[in-house]
Amino acid sequence: MKTVLIVEDEKMIRQGIRAMIQRSGVPVEVIMECGNGEMALDILRSQKVDVMFTDIRMPKMTGVELVQRIQELDEKPLVVAVSGYADFSYAVEMLRMGAREYLLKPVEREKLWDILRKLEQEISENRESSRTSKRLGHQQLKYLMLNERITEEELHIMQTEYESEFDLHAYQVCALHPKDVETGQEQPYIYLHNIEGNDVYLVPEKNTQLLLKNELSQAYAGVSLLHSGIRELRTAYREAVDARRRAFCVERMPVYADEPGKHVPEEFGEQGKRLAGAEMKLKRVQLVGTDKTEELVKAWNGLFHAVKNEWIGPSDFVNIMDDFFKEAQKTYRHVLAEEKENVKRLGAYYAYPTLASWQAEFMEWLLGLHEQINSRFDSSKNQQKIKQAIAYIQENFDKDLNMAVVSNHISMNYSLFSYLFKEYTGSNFVNYLKGIRMEEAKRLLEETDLRIIEISAKIGYDNEKHFMKIFKASCGVSPSEYRKNVQNDHFSRGGG
Repeated sequence: MKTVLIVEDEKMIRQGIRAMIQRSGVPVEVIMECGNGEMALDILRSQKVDVMFTDIRMPKMTGVELVQRIQELDEKPLVVAVSGYADFSYAVEMLRMGAREYLLKPVEREKLWDILRKLEQEISENRESSRTSKRLGHQQLKYLMLNERITEEELHIMQTEYESEFDLHAYQVCALHPKDVETGQEQPYIYLHNIEGNDVYLVPEKNTQLLLKNELSQAYAGVSLLHSGIRELRTAYREAVDARRRAFCVERMPVYADEPGKHVPEEFGEQGKRLAGAEMKLKRVQLVGTDKTEELVKAWNGLFHAVKNEWIGPSDFVNIMDDFFKEAQKTYRHVLAEEKENVKRLGAYYAYPTLASWQAEFMEWLLGLHEQINSRFDSSKNQQKIKQAIAYIQENFDKDLNMAVVSNHISMNYSLFSYLFKEYTGSNFVNYLKGIRMEEAKRLLEETDLRIIEISAKIGYDNEKHFMKIFKASCGVSPSEYRKNVQNDHFSRGGG
């Protein structure tokens, strides 16, 4: 159980009950104390309490009055009455009003422990029952969102069973790309993972802005209009999904369903139609595998620019890409036979946060495919360029280095360089550079007395803490521990 509240006006008795609870073997996260019923009621109104031990005779509000008043609360604790022998009749009255157990003073440790174990089991069973009920409810909500043809009978059953439980009186739906979310704690919203490639939140209107400010502050989410009741849930879901797709394309967070579309001048609209037309669709397929790499990159970048600026809408973007993958698989079926998983992953467009993040992965894959197909691929020339890049990295790893700088140095397209570099070295650029820096860091730790901050600067990190974090992740120990281990090993072998 999470929280226990002890309500007793005598401090020594409160402390005694606290000590017994702590030694009971039943895990309790928080134990709170207060000296009268009024204070207890204030606590119960402000937070959830699992179990409450309450005395009967107290100033300001008796235990009997307290148990009467908590019947008004939405979330009631399990109550254990604590009474003297003379007050036993009041304890019986409290049991009639819903108290689970009673203890006579002086409280016996074994009896309190038995009661705690019994209540812990009840709480666990109720919690599991609640989880099961919520899971079933969530499945019903998913069913409603995904099905256009829901019968009146189904709607009526859902309204009866779930509308009040899930607080769907005034709510909005938020949709975003699937991601890992911690859902252990109770939250003021309903979270549904990966529905048609979207994570979905059903949020009471009063909590929408708080959710967008906190949990979804970095999410390119789509937000529905305000809705009420289960009957409007599918409409709200579709609004959120459409807004989410626009957020993906225009790379803005969040996008609301009632936002007007961007005004697109007529000439740009016509250009969008041309880029989405059959002629350009075919050209983007046919350029793959030719020696026109720059033209290939330009054609695709033009398409993505048009999507981002809303010359081409989200639905048309999906149709264009679906057609490309189908045509490419027909045209280059032998090469793509081993690319099924990559194509499947890239075909889940909205599983990526934004168009830019999807575009980067798609272009790397496309240029890799392009190089495989290109019969005029000059292997020796490109290998020579990658060797030049590696030499440049080894000479300049202590500077502010990134893939754009290196690809520019050897005059190679960024995406093509990324693909060829990984093909040649077996590692991506970031990990390759990190490996060189870590080897130099180890050498400096072994052979010099330089301070950690000095070594960090010498290998290209201007932030000492960042360097220490990367070193530990790479080597399993901190830089200081590494140096100490090397020195100990040296002395153990008789070094000076």
